[in-house]
Amino acid sequence: MLDVRPEGPEDHWEVEALYDLCFAPGREALSSYRLRDGVPPVADLCLVAREDGIVAGAIRYWPVCVGPARALLLGPVAVHPTHQGEGLGAWLIRDSVERARAAGWLRVMLVGDAPYYGRFGFARLQGVLMPPPTNPERVLGLALQPGAWEGVHGEVTRAA
Repeated sequence: MLDVRPEGPEDHWEVEALYDLCFAPGREALSSYRLRDGVPPVADLCLVAREDGIVAGAIRYWPVCVGPARALLLGPVAVHPTHQGEGLGAWLIRDSVERARAAGWLRVMLVGDAPYYGRFGFARLQGVLMPPPTNPERVLGLALQPGAWEGVHGEVTRAA
């Protein structure tokens, strides 16, 4: 049985090990990591799923600004290879998005594959510029309130 709860300080190194396992070496050199440097994650939205005490999946969110507008940057999300294909990643995304909506956040963005994230309502964002070398085709957003992305454009920067 899975136990899902907000990530705590005691989870940090196990979650980092999961991300190391699931992503290519050098993941921290990606542009999205530069937006996370020195900025604490949004603690209530960072979730860890454990089965029998072992990390099965995790998701994190970070505050960013798109021009003057605040947004959430989703990522990374990862599922241990022994749990892939069970729907855990989709569940973590859906649950955390609903938590973000309930907490009053207006918009979420990420860098990812449109065919995968499109099933959760994410679509390509026009005029939202991630730090290079991000492929603009992979910059996706989801409005948590109707019209939340309308008129929002500009460079994505670290939240102050």
